[in-house]
Amino acid sequence: MAKKGEEEKSKGDDVFASCTFSSLGLQSTLCDELKDRMGYEAPTVVQAKAIPLILSGKHVLVNAVTGTGKTIVYLVPLIHHLQMYKPRIERSHGTMALVLVPTRELCIQVYEILQKLLHRFHWIVPGFVMGGENRSKEKARLRKGISILVATPGRLLDHLKNTSSFVHSNLRWIIFDEADRILELGFGKEIEDILNVLGSKKNGSDDKTDGASKLPKFPRQNLLLSATLNEKVNHLANISLENPVLVGLDEKKSSGEMQKPSHKHLGDLISNDDVESEQPTLKSGSDAGYNLPAQLIQTCVKVPCDSRLVVLLSILKNLFQKEPSQKIVVFFSTCDAVDFHYPLLREFQLSSDAESGTQQKQKFFSGKLLRLHGSMEQEGRRTSFQGFKTDKSALLLCTDVAARGLDFPKVRCIIQYDSPGDASEYVHRVGRTARLGERGDALLFLQPVEMDYLKDLEKHGVSLKEYPLLKVLDSFPITVQKPQHVKKFVPLELHSWVLILQRALESFIGAEEKMKQMAKDAFCSWIRAYTAHHGDLKRIFMVKRLHLGHVAKSFGLKDQPSMVGRAFQVQAKKNKKDLKHHKGPMRKRKESGKPEHNQSKRRKQ
Repeated sequence: MAKKGEEEKSKGDDVFASCTFSSLGLQSTLCDELKDRMGYEAPTVVQAKAIPLILSGKHVLVNAVTGTGKTIVYLVPLIHHLQMYKPRIERSHGTMALVLVPTRELCIQVYEILQKLLHRFHWIVPGFVMGGENRSKEKARLRKGISILVATPGRLLDHLKNTSSFVHSNLRWIIFDEADRILELGFGKEIEDILNVLGSKKNGSDDKTDGASKLPKFPRQNLLLSATLNEKVNHLANISLENPVLVGLDEKKSSGEMQKPSHKHLGDLISNDDVESEQPTLKSGSDAGYNLPAQLIQTCVKVPCDSRLVVLLSILKNLFQKEPSQKIVVFFSTCDAVDFHYPLLREFQLSSDAESGTQQKQKFFSGKLLRLHGSMEQEGRRTSFQGFKTDKSALLLCTDVAARGLDFPKVRCIIQYDSPGDASEYVHRVGRTARLGERGDALLFLQPVEMDYLKDLEKHGVSLKEYPLLKVLDSFPITVQKPQHVKKFVPLELHSWVLILQRALESFIGAEEKMKQMAKDAFCSWIRAYTAHHGDLKRIFMVKRLHLGHVAKSFGLKDQPSMVGRAFQVQAKKNKKDLKHHKGPMRKRKESGKPEHNQSKRRKQ
């Protein structure tokens, strides 16, 4: 036990700095708020490195592992400076700090943290604007004045162009939180337009004045935060940051290479005055390595396609049986998949004597269940987000809308049921656990034909251990005659528990017409998502390697929906013909089959 305590202490020491918030130069009341309202006794390492630099007015680019307190990194210096204005700032001064985030959920999260930190600074007004909210009410709030505004890019640009009462002439800070995700969602053009409107492009004008304002003018300060780096982030840094200081966590790797930042990707650079004058050159996402928390236990389970559903349900049941009070997140590739598995887990019942089919049935999963995806109504998204955040024990089924920046306290395990795509998405998904030095588990599902994906992850310094699946399956009681051990090895799909549970699932789904239709919809969208892998991943995730009948079984369907399968095959042949003659249109059709295309994502944020 002593050894375990020492290990946990060591892991905590890797995350937290050996200093206090007050030693970073922060105002004493603000330090009290961090302790009393947020429960922070000491800053994390990345906070200790970045906060003094931001306080000094430098442009900063922060690259650090998920769960290291990057939100506090930029909010605390903003509040520190705003509370020092004499006389005090007023609502009529308009927006002085702007925080851009990729999703509605992250927008709400940052706003709620702001509310806590501003408890004793009531004259500094926080606010947010985002897609899905009432624009008229947002206009009214902007007219009254919002000191620190949190926004999604599309809605912000809308107000910049169409809300004349939106005062931003005193804007001093622009922060890009989860910058890589903002750009991946297709907001690149909006960001450039926003920077043009606000005069915040590098070397651009920022001397707009408000005749009614008597606030002193300060140089514009831009900050960019991202857990992963790529060429798009590099471009944004180039157009928005002036001689940025680079802040990362992996100081040992960067030693000896600080003088040549272009030879090292930004994640391995630490702030240093010697490199301030140099504009960073980043490695592309395909070459860069990623920092992940040392206390994160990463595993992979190889599952034949037709056994995927059974294995998922078995693992979930096993985890909650071992530890009933915990929070788990399961990632799916499509909204339809979430909508299918959600009622399945809520309603599916299994007989106590599954083999003989006795009618004494009980719920297979009895815990708190929530879902979250981009096609849900705003109120439903908000309810799920807040519910999972506050519950001590719950299971969240979601798409990648929950993969970035969201801080769900005490998440014990992340299950990636559908592959995440490129390695940066893997990093962000697993970043929902093992935050601020706490333990966490991450489990990745892969089919036998997809195992090369592990090699792709290894290129980025991510290695996974094998998950003890057989031990989990053997833990379930099976009331059948003891098998004659003729064979030493039994394929997973022929395991007694797998056969029993698969049969029960197919029977349940087949008997419910609504569930059956949802299974078919999820099947179709899953196939479309599978074809949407791009770049080098296409050689790993190839539809032609799949047995569509086995895919159907992974949705509890006894048979492959012949109409769906035939339609898919016909469409595939048609696409091949079109590709020979019209490459452009083919590309557009292919993109439209993606589960969350950039354009649709943009509307949903």
